[in-house]
Amino acid sequence: MKKTLDVEKLLAEMTLEEKAQMCSGRDFWFTQDNERLGIPGVMMCDGPNGLRKQTGEGDHLGINESIETVCYPTASAFAASFDRELLEQLGELLGQECQAEHVAMLLGPGVNIKRSPLCGRNFEYFSEDPYLAGKLAASYIRGLQSQGVAACVKHFAANNQETRRMSGSSRVEERTLHEIYLPAFEDAVKEGHVRSVMCAYNAVNGTFCSENEELLNGILRRDWGFDGFVVTDWGATKRRPLGIKAGVDLEMPGSRQGKTEAILKALEEGTLTREELDQAVRNQLRFVREALENQKEDAVFDREAARRKAEEFAAECAVLLKNNGVLPLKKGSRVAFIGSFAEKPRYQGAGSSHINEKHPMAALDCIGGMEVSYARGYDASGGQMEEGSGSQMEDVSGKRTEKISGGQTEDAFGRPTENALLKEAVETARNADVAVIFAGLPESFETEGCDREHMRMPENQNVLIREIAKVQKNTVVVLHGGSPMELPWYDDAAGVLLVHLGGSAVGAATVKLLTGEKNPCGRLAETWPLRLEDNPSYLDFPGKNGVANYREGLFVGYRYYDKKKMQVRFPFGYGLSYTAFEYSDLKLDRERVGDGEILRVSCRVKNAGNRDGREVVQLYVAPENSGVIRPVKELKGFAKVSLAPGEEKEVSFLLDKRAFSYYEERIHGWFEESGSYGILVGAAAADIRLSGRAEVESADEIPMEYTRFSTIGDLAATAKGREVLKGLLHRADDSQEMHEAQMSQNMGEGTDKMMQSMMMEMPLGALVSFGRMTEEQLEALLGMLK
Repeated sequence: MKKTLDVEKLLAEMTLEEKAQMCSGRDFWFTQDNERLGIPGVMMCDGPNGLRKQTGEGDHLGINESIETVCYPTASAFAASFDRELLEQLGELLGQECQAEHVAMLLGPGVNIKRSPLCGRNFEYFSEDPYLAGKLAASYIRGLQSQGVAACVKHFAANNQETRRMSGSSRVEERTLHEIYLPAFEDAVKEGHVRSVMCAYNAVNGTFCSENEELLNGILRRDWGFDGFVVTDWGATKRRPLGIKAGVDLEMPGSRQGKTEAILKALEEGTLTREELDQAVRNQLRFVREALENQKEDAVFDREAARRKAEEFAAECAVLLKNNGVLPLKKGSRVAFIGSFAEKPRYQGAGSSHINEKHPMAALDCIGGMEVSYARGYDASGGQMEEGSGSQMEDVSGKRTEKISGGQTEDAFGRPTENALLKEAVETARNADVAVIFAGLPESFETEGCDREHMRMPENQNVLIREIAKVQKNTVVVLHGGSPMELPWYDDAAGVLLVHLGGSAVGAATVKLLTGEKNPCGRLAETWPLRLEDNPSYLDFPGKNGVANYREGLFVGYRYYDKKKMQVRFPFGYGLSYTAFEYSDLKLDRERVGDGEILRVSCRVKNAGNRDGREVVQLYVAPENSGVIRPVKELKGFAKVSLAPGEEKEVSFLLDKRAFSYYEERIHGWFEESGSYGILVGAAAADIRLSGRAEVESADEIPMEYTRFSTIGDLAATAKGREVLKGLLHRADDSQEMHEAQMSQNMGEGTDKMMQSMMMEMPLGALVSFGRMTEEQLEALLGMLK
């Protein structure tokens, strides 16, 4: 019989000191136990893209050994799948492994928004878009928790950089916080029903997240209805009693030095109440109870099957960025694989999510019967190579043979120089039909704990690609990395395939994508600017003196590039295929959308090519006559559809009130604005194929306090104001109309527009000045508007 806990009975039996002790973990990975009352500790582990369970002494950065397991693609890769089902499958696999390893909670997913391409931890996060990040996170959470393992969404909130991450403050206005940086967490709570939330190291507008009562007890619990428990990021606690008061239930890791005494002292002084302490312990005990009830003692995990699934995941996430017809590779072609990532792929990020995978699959190990020659081409570390170089030839049977090139220049340690590696690679490419260069960001370029300094690839790789393109017109670049890169050689390449940090099976997936066994179907979950300076956060990232000012406001990613009408390297949602898709027959089930009504949007998508393929259909909503500053358009729906050649399917979306709303600071809530909205459906943010329009008729109103300085336009914003306005905007007599006609003749054709604009912006008090009413009438009017 499974062990369970009577939470309220335990609370009644615990001493104050025992309760205070429960507010910190037992050690690095376990919650606090209580032998007297029979409360066991349960285990938490890192691992958004694979389980990082440490077997010995624990640490947060992966210095000590963890169990050998499967490394899946990172979140930055999975986001490019635009596939909810894929994320749910990932969650299920992770949950199954957690059960087999007796892990009660997995620390993930990470849903922080990619404000800048330079954030060192971007590979752990989904997207620049909160809608996409939230929907994928909810799917991941559902899959994980379906196996009886708790998810812990992180890092709450506005944790968008590594610089001063433990002590800095994100300064962000209320509307931007709610529209950009909080919705993914909201979806995790409301749709994913996540069991735990991890509060971030940083402060938001000067208050640390671990002490931020408005963020935790306010937005998270009061507004979103979260009923799980809050844990700190490891080492994020500042003042423990204030944290409990703000809504933090568990401090990790489990160093209790002085913490128990501080809590007891706060209780004695009255700065912390017993009820607040009890609630923190209650939330944690509920988590432990659920972990015990959901534990599967006989659980086993098939890691070999999981590795096969990891290969499928990697293929689904890859994005074909450029193709002039060189891909897929033609059978019988002589192919040169160039670059050390072909031999030792970069497949994951560094830091707390680093997975102990002993069997990563390199592309060179998966080439089957292809005739492939190999040259390293560059030193992946950016310095000298550790071993001698050579080229390797694959014969038609798939057996690798070694072929050492002569005439190489060596350094003082007997290692080949970059020039020697380059020369060998160019000759190898020259003698092939196609050159495939495996390139991208070394691990040292993007890692937890520090932000990137630039968006560039290592220069030795850029030189290599340019030099090979001079002698080989069929040059394909396979990019490894978790963040956008500047591509100075882009025009020289015939094809570019982004495999992200694709997990330990990325090599096998890459070969299948290159040969056409798999058709690329990923789409970019973040915009790739032409250069770093184009990014909207450029002037304010990572900030000064520990303060990051989010001056770009709402305009993150494609929202900014749309508004500025700027050219980018690759737009949000972009990706190519080996087949072609046609869109048609856009339908809206109603032209006018009343308050609270759901708008159904549908269209048809057809595979017009000769290969099986999967298309990501994206729906954007575009406010056309808003009274506030809003993005040109925003993603409000996406669907991935599989189509055989010639096959056609209907894709549909449902748009609710939130899809048309913005966050209004005057009411501290969401406001649906009446007016016209474009309904845009396409294959990317910059590739809209179909468009329609809906008229939204909302009952939402912003409470207004009218004064003599309020304008005529302000009256038009509320129903009461519009009623009063009818009596103010009546037409004058014929002589007045003749006067206006004379003004138009004397002042030009734009007079009518000028007069209308001036009227809407005219303060009510000016009506007295222009003789349209008396002071007494104005006072009566203002009285009517109260």
